[in-house]
Amino acid sequence: MNPNWTKVKVFTNPLQAEIVKQMLVENNIPAVVLNKQDSSYHFGLVELYVDNEHTLEATALMDSFNDEELLSNED
Repeated sequence: MNPNWTKVKVFTNPLQAEIVKQMLVENNIPAVVLNKQDSSYHFGLVELYVDNEHTLEATALMDSFNDEELLSNED
């Protein structure tokens, strides 16, 4: 991975990683998901990276939500 990116969170669920990534992107924080899971058996980790300049902002934004709120479909 490029040294200008920092790993901010690790997931086991790729969908959850994509939801968090989208939340960051919608808040103008560049984010990338690196899926290291085995494609056949779906074990392994999914890593979320953000640009070094936005690490603190991304961490604060993720901390302001809990995982249930990020995955909830209720209005």
